[in-house]
Amino acid sequence: MKLLAIDTSTNACSVALTCDGELVAEYLLNQGKTLSGRLLECMDAVLDGAGLTMADLDGFGVALGPGSFTGLRIGVATVKGLALATGKPVAGFSSLAMLAMNLPWAPFPVCPMFDARKGEVYAAIYDCRGLPEARRADCVLSPAAFLDSISGTTIFIGEGAIRYRDLIEARLGGRALFAPSSFNPPRASSGVLLAADAFRRGDVASLVTLSPVYIRPSEAELAKLKREGL
Repeated sequence: MKLLAIDTSTNACSVALTCDGELVAEYLLNQGKTLSGRLLECMDAVLDGAGLTMADLDGFGVALGPGSFTGLRIGVATVKGLALATGKPVAGFSSLAMLAMNLPWAPFPVCPMFDARKGEVYAAIYDCRGLPEARRADCVLSPAAFLDSISGTTIFIGEGAIRYRDLIEARLGGRALFAPSSFNPPRASSGVLLAADAFRRGDVASLVTLSPVYIRPSEAELAKLKREGL
């Protein structure tokens, strides 16, 4: 089974291709530039390098969030368009679970953390001894409030862990471990494994309902609620 997965949940852009469970190609660009033009270039580079076309694929995987609202919209819309054009199925997955998979078989719980702006983080706690299992579901909180719920040794990973490292160390001391810097960008090569698992379980997304998982309301939604007096 040939699967192509993409991640646009942060400023990084990542695309990965697997064939029968083996990684064939991966493209990771972490330069913080506009995603709209880069994504298709990344996908073309991966497929061209593997000598394949979109028609050769059996399915797509896409990170649904949480993360950058703009990035997630671009990623999901792109995959939906490709799925409609090719008639191939799609599986969505958590961007935080994907990031946690950068630390497979970790001996301690893994906390993937994205900077959610506004003094908050998107975070979760996963057991990564195999495919990630959530100990604490994806959420958005102030970093201090999230850290208050952590009692044991935990490995932190992601851009949010970088930004709030001083606070994490002040709160947890020696119980806080940090992933090497090269592990912090989310990678589609991890996400494609989550997509493959979803396909094995028959968890195929409906293109009608497939949409980003923002966790908190977007600015447009907040403005609408304010106008409606809610």
